[in-house]
Amino acid sequence: MVVLTDMLPGGYWDSGGVLHREFELGDMTGREEELLVRASGTETSSLVSAVLSRCVRRLGGISPVTEDVARHLLIADRQYLLLKLRQSTFGDVVRADLFCPWAECGRRISLEFSLADLPVQEATERAPVHTFTLSALASGEDDPVLRAVSFRLPNGSDQEAVSGLLAENEAEALSRLLARAIQAIGPRSPANTDEVAALSPLAREEIEAEMARVAPKIELNMETACPECGRSFAVPFDLQRFFFGELRTDSELLYRQVHYLAYHYHWAEPEIMAMPRTKRQKYIELLAGEIERLNDGE
Repeated sequence: MVVLTDMLPGGYWDSGGVLHREFELGDMTGREEELLVRASGTETSSLVSAVLSRCVRRLGGISPVTEDVARHLLIADRQYLLLKLRQSTFGDVVRADLFCPWAECGRRISLEFSLADLPVQEATERAPVHTFTLSALASGEDDPVLRAVSFRLPNGSDQEAVSGLLAENEAEALSRLLARAIQAIGPRSPANTDEVAALSPLAREEIEAEMARVAPKIELNMETACPECGRSFAVPFDLQRFFFGELRTDSELLYRQVHYLAYHYHWAEPEIMAMPRTKRQKYIELLAGEIERLNDGE
């Protein structure tokens, strides 16, 4: 069942050069929850692609939305869709425990915030490929033609490609992601990995700054303060790991709900697993009320 129609902050460009932004998002059912439980330990970027392909009913004129389409959505668009899924599954409020990062404190802190308050910034420029000119200092070239750089914005397929390397060597993973995103340097198209690796640190900095300028983004770093020592610090919020972790933690609840509803209503497992969490919970609450009424002899 479609529960939300909204617009992506960025958008998906199809092979014909058409931009698709409006989406219809359905509830996550028990089948998607089970998928995430069984895939424990699997690289999370590929799980995002799998879940979004099941829950996004329509993207512009594209329906159904395949896993390949979900994989090629911009990173911020994937985050936005996950944000909406988390809201429909667990609600707006996020509660988490963490420790004060200051060594002389280190106290346990309870953090609470609303997903609705996370700033979402739409893309400042929308295009399948962006082009800008490096400074002469960054490129070492005087001719503007030789300083032109074309790039596309990173997407889910890029995340999947570098995910295995990210934990071992973050700098190398980011270099590979950049190499995948850069389409041309000067008249050379496509740019090869060696050309990207040969870029000066200043050139990389300018390219990354331009990517950040035109890309949509969701602010997932929050400023908070330790109530014990009073010091402020930034808290990064890893949306997909947190959301998937919540679902895995509740894995036993899913199977208890299926058993409870099957036992009382005599429904088959596929029927129950096709329900979203909110609908399963509603039937359970109705049953609990009816059982309580019968026990009270009403």
